[in-house]
Amino acid sequence: MSRVDDVMKLCCELSANQQIQTTVMGSGKGAAVAGGLAFAGGLLGGPPGIAVGGAVGSLLGCWLTTGQFKPLPQIIMELSPQQQQKLYENLMTILDNVHWTDLAQLTALVMGNPTLKQQLTGALLGYITKELQANVHYVD
Repeated sequence: MSRVDDVMKLCCELSANQQIQTTVMGSGKGAAVAGGLAFAGGLLGGPPGIAVGGAVGSLLGCWLTTGQFKPLPQIIMELSPQQQQKLYENLMTILDNVHWTDLAQLTALVMGNPTLKQQLTGALLGYITKELQANVHYVD
């Protein structure tokens, strides 16, 4: 197994451990549909049209964005090899002094060091929000 694979699996472990989910770009599309139909309803039917257009738009927007909320481990494993390499390089700036032989050792080293764990999680979330333009939130 390559070091890139080790780091990607570590990212999955970090994000699963903290119950992190992402919302990819489709959520803006859903909001635009809801607002657009409310506006069109208002033009055609006045205040009652706004209510009907907003309700229909909300349902349509919800349908359009179904499946857009994904657990972060799923997002990480779906990254292209180029995206994984870039994420790996970002995280290796933090892991540069950490020496490991396998995934189990790397996971134990990171999970046992709260500062390192926090730095890696921050870098991971920064990459996801910047490069994938995704919103990140914690599941209760």
